[in-house]
Amino acid sequence: MTRTAVSSSLWTRQFHPRPEAPVRLFCFPHAGGSASFFHPLSAALADRMDVTCLQYPGRQDRLHEPCVDDMTELADRVLAEIEPSLDRPVLLFGHSMGATLAFEVALRMEYDLGIMPRTAFFSGRRAPSTPRRADAVDLADDEALLREIRGLSGTDARLLDDEDLRHMILPAIRGDYRAVQNYRLSERSTLRCPVQVLTGDSDPKTTLDEAKAWEQHTTGPSTVRVFRGDHFFLTKHQPDIIRLIAEAAEPDRI
Repeated sequence: MTRTAVSSSLWTRQFHPRPEAPVRLFCFPHAGGSASFFHPLSAALADRMDVTCLQYPGRQDRLHEPCVDDMTELADRVLAEIEPSLDRPVLLFGHSMGATLAFEVALRMEYDLGIMPRTAFFSGRRAPSTPRRADAVDLADDEALLREIRGLSGTDARLLDDEDLRHMILPAIRGDYRAVQNYRLSERSTLRCPVQVLTGDSDPKTTLDEAKAWEQHTTGPSTVRVFRGDHFFLTKHQPDIIRLIAEAAEPDRI
């Protein structure tokens, strides 16, 4: 089957398109996040691969679209969008909620399309087999949701302090959190591709044991890399993370 390059759609952003590159990287943002979170990573890798960042509904230029608050539906719709571009080796990188979504997309690639990612990077997220029911946030309570977001330090405080902006971004955050809290692991829970797990040593959302549990979800090689930092450790360690992604894209890593 002949596939074309990634189309320009509401679901994808290519800040530095390289349609002729030998490898494609797909980036999946965290809850409440947007494609622009990965702009620096895209810029750093632009000379080596074609980077596509996912843009979920309900934020930025998709603000007036309803959020997709079901992980299964979200994964199905993302796969439908990126399938035309799966014509060469693919890397997946997901952070926090994005790691769970990247995992579900990888499962669909392998089981439904027979396409194995070259490597899947799961960052800032415990393995799907280690749920924490105690972590559930009262999604009906704006203040509870705001406390949760402030505690993770991943959203600009100025957005949360401005009442108008806060009302604009809370629906997307709430929808994403609902997708995460309602997510349940299906019977299809094991990949074949190599997995690299990235975690912060003081991340309140993921312990080292919970990060190591990702090895149960692939028959391929699994590596856990620990960085100094909290839930958004990756913003302080971009050079190291960029190096890991670049190394995984090398031809001898197939």
